[in-house]
Amino acid sequence: MLFGSSGIRRQYDTGLLDTARNVGAVIARSADTVLVGRDTRTTGPAVQQSLMAGIMGAGAKTFDCGIAPTPSVAYGTRYHDCGCMVTASHNPEEYNGIKLFNQDGSAFSPLQQSHIENTIDNPEWGAYDNQGTLSTFDCITPHTEAILSKVSLEEGMKVIVDCGCGAGCVMTPPMLSEAGVRVLSINAEPSGFFNRPSEPLEKNLSYIPALIRKTGYACALVHDGDADRLMAFDEKGRYIRGDHLLILFARYLRAKRVVTTYDASMAIEEFAEVKRTPVGDSYVSEQLIQWGDLGGEPSGAWIFPDISLCPDGPYAAALFCEMAAEWHIADEIDAMPAYSILRESIPVPDSIDILYALGATNPTDGLRMQDEDGWCLIRASGTEPKVRITAEGISSERAKEMLQKGRDLVRQARQER
Repeated sequence: MLFGSSGIRRQYDTGLLDTARNVGAVIARSADTVLVGRDTRTTGPAVQQSLMAGIMGAGAKTFDCGIAPTPSVAYGTRYHDCGCMVTASHNPEEYNGIKLFNQDGSAFSPLQQSHIENTIDNPEWGAYDNQGTLSTFDCITPHTEAILSKVSLEEGMKVIVDCGCGAGCVMTPPMLSEAGVRVLSINAEPSGFFNRPSEPLEKNLSYIPALIRKTGYACALVHDGDADRLMAFDEKGRYIRGDHLLILFARYLRAKRVVTTYDASMAIEEFAEVKRTPVGDSYVSEQLIQWGDLGGEPSGAWIFPDISLCPDGPYAAALFCEMAAEWHIADEIDAMPAYSILRESIPVPDSIDILYALGATNPTDGLRMQDEDGWCLIRASGTEPKVRITAEGISSERAKEMLQKGRDLVRQARQER
């Protein structure tokens, strides 16, 4: 299976370069102009060059926007036929991959992905007199202008921004500074080596609470490797759960219809009408085309359809700053329902087969067990050889029971194989 829950992603090797070249050639069959960007990984230039070679070799015009956040590339795709982002998102540095976008910023649909998978082994190349061209394109400036036109930021507000040495370095701090925000940037060198694990989990950000308490800054904003994700800390230095962030955004934007995933908390249903999708921002954006005011995943992917159908970390960062200037975020969080949610990843080399053995139609969509006072979701990771289990209960004990149900099912399936 070439595509996972969020594009193509694998450990870097020469096979990935071959895949990138052929993907580029397939894309060029139906796109005359293609925008291509990358995150900061050391392997990014090689993968990007291979991808662009495939696009040009099949006769299409290629526009290189260099290092840029994934949402900036997705936003810039409106000026082209197709967009490509070379990234492995929150995965470690040894991974890389490709995300593909339509003009509205949405990820390629399952149908589009299947077309690539079915034709990638037979690319069509142009003759010497039918080669594509290469130009540059600035996708960050129009994206920045679009975001700043939609938010009102308090001049002099003090915030911490941790870009994790990823693509957010080239956009979020300068964007907020341009709006008058005083930014303390950390991990802000686009070196290609992440000073912390790229995924913006609380356990990877243990240094942030003390920094907020020491500086007295209003909040901390945290990106992953390609800045499509945004997580945050409140003014007390507390990590804000993704489910609570989704509620904050929904309430602040007065969003009545919210699209989220099967692994999101039951609490959001107390604030908006909700439709759920399998885990993966491509599923959320696909639903938002038909229905919804706001989309989000508790992993930190927030989709604002009024600007794009791609998760937008820089927009979420600016919007959070606007909220933090108007609200006492800590008080808002304390007033929210807080059901117990437990998440666990089990490293297994045959995660796909295990989910099939459990009866899943699509392993990365997984299986969801629902009771009146809790639920459990078991799914194969779309990016790593892991089985992910998420459980929620109205009490911590109930959540633990649901999590154990998931563990038992996975263990039984492994024993029977």
